[in-house]
Amino acid sequence: MPHASPSLLTATDLTKSYGDRTVLAGVSLAVDPGHRTGLVGENGVGKSTLLRLLAGVEDPDSGVVTRPADLGYLHQEFPYGPTTTVGEVVEDALAGVREIERELEAAAAALASLSEPGRGAARPSSDDGSADVDALTAAYDLALARAEQSDVWGADARASRALAGLGLDVIHRGRLVARLSGGQRTRLGLAALLIRQPGALLLDEPTNHLDDEAAEFLATALRALPGAVLLASHDRVFLDEVCTEILDLDPSQEASSAGRTGGTLYAGTYRDYLRAKRVERARWEQQFAAEQDELKALRRSVATTARNVSHNRERGNQSKLLYDAKGERVQSQVSRRVRNAQQRLDTLEAEQVRKPPEPLRFAPPHLVRERATSSSPGRSGGRRGSQGASNGTDGLALWARDVVVQGGATEPDPATPGRPRLDLRAAGVPSIDLAPGAKLLVTGANGSGKSTLLHVLAGDLVPTSGSVGRARGVEVALLEQDVRLHDDERTPRDLLALITGQDPADRPLVNAHGLVAPRDLDRPLGMLSVGQRRRVVLAMLVTQAPDVLLLDEPTNHISLALAEELMAAVETWPGAVVVASHDRWLRRTWKGDVVHLG
Repeated sequence: MPHASPSLLTATDLTKSYGDRTVLAGVSLAVDPGHRTGLVGENGVGKSTLLRLLAGVEDPDSGVVTRPADLGYLHQEFPYGPTTTVGEVVEDALAGVREIERELEAAAAALASLSEPGRGAARPSSDDGSADVDALTAAYDLALARAEQSDVWGADARASRALAGLGLDVIHRGRLVARLSGGQRTRLGLAALLIRQPGALLLDEPTNHLDDEAAEFLATALRALPGAVLLASHDRVFLDEVCTEILDLDPSQEASSAGRTGGTLYAGTYRDYLRAKRVERARWEQQFAAEQDELKALRRSVATTARNVSHNRERGNQSKLLYDAKGERVQSQVSRRVRNAQQRLDTLEAEQVRKPPEPLRFAPPHLVRERATSSSPGRSGGRRGSQGASNGTDGLALWARDVVVQGGATEPDPATPGRPRLDLRAAGVPSIDLAPGAKLLVTGANGSGKSTLLHVLAGDLVPTSGSVGRARGVEVALLEQDVRLHDDERTPRDLLALITGQDPADRPLVNAHGLVAPRDLDRPLGMLSVGQRRRVVLAMLVTQAPDVLLLDEPTNHISLALAEELMAAVETWPGAVVVASHDRWLRRTWKGDVVHLG
């Protein structure tokens, strides 16, 4: 696609490997002024690596990067020392603007000196002075244009807006960086970049540590930047609000078939990208089905059809007379047909598209399976114990009444003073009733008790007061926010085998539901990343298929594609689900009930 102006940021055929692992292969991109490109792809596909290469923090093994001199990069490591003050960080971000302002003042002073009385001796010598005036006027005009482009006169107001928009206006300018939290340092780094307004900006997960209001402010600020922006983010709302195109580093089916491994660029917002991916998936499925049909027909043709020339046709006298004369030609035609069919078969078998992976689906909960297989009309998962009958809980799978949890982070302690970890009535939610198949989203600020509530519903945290119960036979499973798999020699295959009752020593066949890559099934847990371990736990829960599934921040540490697939599977699953999440996209697209813990 032709560019209206030269691209500020380009990369051509970048490759990067670490040891024997190739992270990037043949990646090319061009980000124009005013364009904002979002990087997406599976965990480990190389998004952060690409940003480091573009920033010059690391060098590619091959390929070329072109970047502007005033490139801005949101460092994962804060680039200012611990003894730097907040005010000094702000002034450093304004240094370029201050220099432009000084240049403008100097140009104005030089121009003014030509006409000031009593300073004729200071004027540059020339016949009539017109050449000097023209030169100084041109210098002033250039300095003025740079000042206007950099918004010199609005720089201090811009700095104040950036600090306020990112929640830093309450921090004194004299505070040391060492006294800031990790989240505050990240936000200060973002503010410094917004104040600088570099020609090109690279951002790696910029909405980490931002609340909704700060994320919306950042989105608005980025849309107003005149330069080029390239960002990697798991925040789907942010991608949709900011990006003008999406670069998917997971190559499309068409790209893979053509031997291209550098990713695919999709024009438009994140929603446009999702629509394009759905069309791409449908086209892939249609191509696979058509090729499989053709393969069957070709195999049948090679085996039988091409040889059945006039197989059952009765020959007349004339045909008998001509048969010997034409026999050789007929056999030649048969051989050519067989040869052509075989050549096409060989080509298609070698080049056929791979089968599209099955989307993630949850197996039906065990009580649903019991109902489906039981011949007894009275048997169902709705059997209730005495607790359910006496508390108005008929028809419910799980419930909580007036729950309060006091104490620290691990054990409830009624003697511990201070704000409770969870108080449903104080939060305006005195009871939670979960029917079979219900879908419930729990929202609230950090510290409002979302994770605590899930642990109470799971039964591994006893409330200080109130009651929690579940119907007889109901199985509950929890995907915790913090994965706690041990760093041992067990593998994902071993754990999945235990869920299905198989002997891990037999190296059993297991179904990882597409959550664990085949190459990772036999890797020790200690070698897996946090995101990979979380996928293993999720695969175990999907295999277990409980009646109630509790998901704490389920889209953390997983790719955008898997997040979309996971929530689509949750939406159609016949079991009950409780989700606690800060994910703005999940919250905006949620179709079930919502409970907010104020």
